[in-house]
Amino acid sequence: MGKMRIWGRKTSSNVQKVLWLAGELGLEYERIDVGGPFGGNDTPEYRALNPNGLVPTVEIDGLVLWESNSILRYLVRKYGQGRCYSTDLGQAALIDRWLDWQLGTFNPAFTPVFMQLVRTPPEKRDPKIIEAGTKRAGELYRVLDDQLAKGPYLNGAELTIADIPMGINAYRWFNLPIDRPALPNLEAWYKRLAARAAYKTHVMIEIE
Repeated sequence: MGKMRIWGRKTSSNVQKVLWLAGELGLEYERIDVGGPFGGNDTPEYRALNPNGLVPTVEIDGLVLWESNSILRYLVRKYGQGRCYSTDLGQAALIDRWLDWQLGTFNPAFTPVFMQLVRTPPEKRDPKIIEAGTKRAGELYRVLDDQLAKGPYLNGAELTIADIPMGINAYRWFNLPIDRPALPNLEAWYKRLAARAAYKTHVMIEIE
């Protein structure tokens, strides 16, 4: 493969998606700290790569990509060789739906909780936002729990990119000071993820 560059700080959940998959596939890359305390995402040079000024941005052989879930799809199709995805169109669609579900359904519920507990000073936090978001996220995690009753991972017996976006959210879910419903299938899945070397390295780090 050509040289891959990843722009983005390692504590960003969206950057972690890419790093985790790269670890699972054994891909080599250079990572450049951008965003958060490092800044650099508002410079003309970075905006020329990613007009949104967000992270991650990935470049491989002159191809520049942004939007983390799109990057996952590209990397697994190009380098997966049957791992973490499927060549069957139906199975691929079943995998892809979880990436869209994370963005469109789960994130709107859980992101306010994360922002309140991690990015907001304690004296400025709104308990109502935390309570409402936690309740809704718990309801959505029941959807995952039901799915995980069918197999060890979200699309069956093996880890796929379906597991990556929600797997990163799961680390935060189980490690933030919130009330969580008992969801045994979800908890077992999280333990399986936590046993994977790439997950330990790239996801189970400081939350910020």
